[in-house]
Amino acid sequence: MAHTEAQNGGGAAPPVVFTAAKPQLMVDAPRASDAVAFYKAAFGAEELGRSFHPKRKADQEAPLVLSSQIVLAGLAILVSDNADAPFPAAEPETKGTKSAIVLETEEVDLAVANAVKAGAILEGGEVAETDGGVRAEKVVVDPFGFTWIISAPVKKSAEVEEA
Repeated sequence: MAHTEAQNGGGAAPPVVFTAAKPQLMVDAPRASDAVAFYKAAFGAEELGRSFHPKRKADQEAPLVLSSQIVLAGLAILVSDNADAPFPAAEPETKGTKSAIVLETEEVDLAVANAVKAGAILEGGEVAETDGGVRAEKVVVDPFGFTWIISAPVKKSAEVEEA
């Protein structure tokens, strides 16, 4: 019992209340500005603000982005140049934790077409059956190596709707 409590933080300090969780996409410097432009064109993201690395060499053409905050479907996402970051950017094909951002829309085909037009690559698609019904989804990879799953909301079957 003591081992379980220790693992779950039982009996220790009070829990911390977080006010937000924001994924941060680290792109190879100096491409964060390009990534933000892509997310605006491909997904209709809105940029709320941007800050730059305070230390930069005089010979750099453009300042490096420390953090750009975009909002996409109500989710705040940070986009940053990976330069002197506290951790290296993981290359999705070779190392790091695999992850994807799922975007849900009634207009999957149009969303995929917009993403591909902006520079994403369509990796495939499927119709997935869930406990509550059927959902169509397609996978695109953006020019910066991040995976996006574009899916339709679950269509409930007649049996589920009657219950």
